[in-house]
Amino acid sequence: MTMETLVREDVIEGGMAAAGEGRSIQWSSIFAGALAAGAMSFILIGFGVAIGLGVSSASPTWRDASAALALLSGIYLILQAIISFGFGGYIAGRTMRPEPALATIEEDGERRDGLHGLTSWALAVLIGAALLAILGASAIDRSPMRSSTSNATSAEPLLSYELDKLFRAPRRPPNTDMREARAEAGRILMTSSSHSGLGSDDRTYLVQQVASLTGLAAPDAERRVDTVIADSKAAIDRARRNSIIVAFSVAVATLIGAVVAWAAAVAGGRHRDGEPLPNWMASSNRFHRNPRMMPVP
Repeated sequence: MTMETLVREDVIEGGMAAAGEGRSIQWSSIFAGALAAGAMSFILIGFGVAIGLGVSSASPTWRDASAALALLSGIYLILQAIISFGFGGYIAGRTMRPEPALATIEEDGERRDGLHGLTSWALAVLIGAALLAILGASAIDRSPMRSSTSNATSAEPLLSYELDKLFRAPRRPPNTDMREARAEAGRILMTSSSHSGLGSDDRTYLVQQVASLTGLAAPDAERRVDTVIADSKAAIDRARRNSIIVAFSVAVATLIGAVVAWAAAVAGGRHRDGEPLPNWMASSNRFHRNPRMMPVP
């Protein structure tokens, strides 16, 4: 009885240790999946930018893009996320080392593969967000406007053409510094898209500034200011609309990518073990190493 008890205790302890090891995280597979997802996403986004489906651009004319183009770019962003995170999740599941303790527990094996795919998705998202933040900060620090003047505002890249048209003059004295006037006018024009619109005092001030800096008569300055105000409001509305579409598309693509990464990791684990796919993804049973008959419900 003593020997039998010892053997049973050894078996139970060994099973618990194996189960504990089965729940460990294999970071090499997670990093491989995250890198594969990032590489595939970079390729697909580059292809989309090449064919004109970029979700943003440094070109001033990009703000004039229609809502259909922004929506199409968002749909393409979702599709590339499905492909990229699916590829990364599959790599994470396929490269994992199978755990003998979970060989007979189908649900635990699927859950473990799926969690590795989900962790790979999270790592890829964090790496991508960090790289975008670094590149964005570097681009802002090296921009000519930031290095040349401290008066530049957020209106300058968005309403640069409207500001050019507002202070356009056939003749202007050389070495005239327009930076302060452009910055102030840009801040005023940004209020044109508010609920109350641009105030009458601000409009009168812009008319006086335009007449003083361009030499136009008061009626011509008023017409130019009214035209620029209307154009600025339309440009801001288009930019806001496109930003909402892009932000929504990014959020949807990221959430769908998590689901796809989980499912792809489960499929990769099944293919790794030479087993058929689960019933909820039984539409494809032709990629196993050892094809088997699918169970008939």
